[in-house]
Amino acid sequence: MKPILKSNKLLNVCYDIRGPVLDHAKRLEEEGHRIIKLNIGNLAPFGFDAPDEIVQDMIRNLPASSGYSDSKGVFSARKAIMHYTQEKKIPGVDLDDIYIGNGASELIVMAMQALLNEGDEVLIPAPDYPLWTAAVSLSAGQPVHYVCDEASGWLPDLDDIRKKITPNTKAIVVINPNNPTGALYPDELLKEIVEIARRNQLIIYADEIYDKIIYDGETHTSIGALSDDVLTITFNGLSKAYRSCGYRAGWMTVSGDKRGAKDYIEGLNILSSMRLCPNVPGQYAIQTALGGHQSINDLIVPGGRLYRQRELAYELLTAIPGVTCVKPKAALYMFPKLDPVMYPIEDDQQFILELLLEERVLLVQGTGFNWAQPDHFRVVFLPNVDDLTESINRIARFLDGYRKRHARPLRAVVASNQ
Repeated sequence: MKPILKSNKLLNVCYDIRGPVLDHAKRLEEEGHRIIKLNIGNLAPFGFDAPDEIVQDMIRNLPASSGYSDSKGVFSARKAIMHYTQEKKIPGVDLDDIYIGNGASELIVMAMQALLNEGDEVLIPAPDYPLWTAAVSLSAGQPVHYVCDEASGWLPDLDDIRKKITPNTKAIVVINPNNPTGALYPDELLKEIVEIARRNQLIIYADEIYDKIIYDGETHTSIGALSDDVLTITFNGLSKAYRSCGYRAGWMTVSGDKRGAKDYIEGLNILSSMRLCPNVPGQYAIQTALGGHQSINDLIVPGGRLYRQRELAYELLTAIPGVTCVKPKAALYMFPKLDPVMYPIEDDQQFILELLLEERVLLVQGTGFNWAQPDHFRVVFLPNVDDLTESINRIARFLDGYRKRHARPLRAVVASNQ
């Protein structure tokens, strides 16, 4: 029988957060092994439940949720999102500028499909949330990664951004707060990015899904609030701050000067209509979530569960020989670095697989986030303190064994440093 092949559009598309190592983890689970999963920011399995008022609103509105909604979403939800953009000081967002989606993920793909032709380039941070790179590739575009500098707290390298702009560059992606590093970008840096976009007529795509998960009294500024002329598409949703990943309730707002983007917006409207509508029950959680008690605030302050788990994860990881880490200011992740002399890793996916097989801990390798070197991995610090301690102790044990197995003679280390 002639083999049935996947589309060529998928040749450069990968999503290692749910990649081949996860398949091994599922097999181990089927064999009865307990796997500690630090690979994905899925809050519910770790005991982070959606607020009761959100659940109750969805239940009460189920009888009205059987039919299609407006292709952009129900009025009450979009109105609440419009008010939220006003709170974030993003100017000029009307109801028609708001699209609700089955999570922000669906809208990211939609935004790329509406924009890109073959050969068009989009600037994406490295490391990135890999859906962005995949969405650009799937839409026939070319992802171009600009470097975020670990030595500067994982902030984007502005000179690298400028250097990588070509006549084919259409847009720049800004993930703030950042996944996977937990970096939070200061206003001055965001203003510089806005100016780069303005001078080069680029669209800004702002992924702000973690904008409420901020530690140490820091504050988040939406990059859309820093201009009224640069076309900015901002993505957000209920998945993280409201612990509602499975509700698939995300949104996208269009701000800035829309006059020159009428054709692009028409493309967004076409794609929005083609999928008929977003998940209707999930939409009825949005108004209550945005307008009600912000219970996330109890989790991110000293004494709060996320705050305590961040502190613990950072302390335990950085106590491991040869492991360094920039302490995250936001989000749910850390992106530790392994000393390449102590841990001479050539294939970091194989490294993560060996960790899984030996210690039953599931992580994602740094190259899965389009980081060029095999010397990082991402840790999700969602487990309770006991499981988090156990999992990082297992990582430490594995690294100790790995270091001993792969120790290099002193002469080789000296020669490599010359």
